[in-house]
Amino acid sequence: MWYVMQVMSGKELQTILMMERGISCGILENCFVPVRRMKKKYQGRWQEITEKLFPGYVFLISSEPQSLYRELKQIPALTKLLGNCEQYFTPLSKKDERFLMKLQNMQTISHMPSKERKAGLPEVELSRVIVEENRKIRIVSGPLRNLEGQIKKINLHKRIAVVEAEFMGNKSLLHLGIEIVGKGEDFYE
Repeated sequence: MWYVMQVMSGKELQTILMMERGISCGILENCFVPVRRMKKKYQGRWQEITEKLFPGYVFLISSEPQSLYRELKQIPALTKLLGNCEQYFTPLSKKDERFLMKLQNMQTISHMPSKERKAGLPEVELSRVIVEENRKIRIVSGPLRNLEGQIKKINLHKRIAVVEAEFMGNKSLLHLGIEIVGKGEDFYE
């Protein structure tokens, strides 16, 4: 099952390292911080960067939540375990798990190698779009292709699509990166 832990923003990867060192073998199957690829313009050139999709949160996978809960209480970076159960924290819904996996275009991350987790994977890739005449957007590939009905706004100037999604019981706006791979004749930057 998947769980979410709130930590100090900017300390997510340090928290993962502390958990890998401090939690008994076999209790924590995986922990990760989802990231998204974005395009930012620096000194007149578009650069590809990665940013945390949910700053201040670490996602955990474990089949032993009570043991995990006890050992997590010993981690100094822990701010809050999300959930409503007094004995231990509650898992993400299967719907939320599927949403994250679909967004990151992955089958499973339960057994992702540790070095990939430290590198910030799994990640939400850029969606490739074509700007057609009259500034109509056509999604060619990427996570937005599965979310067309949830796109609330596309900002071509900043290369961002704003998607409304229900996640962890709340409606959230996610900012996902786009890459323009083709332009119609009347497109001006």
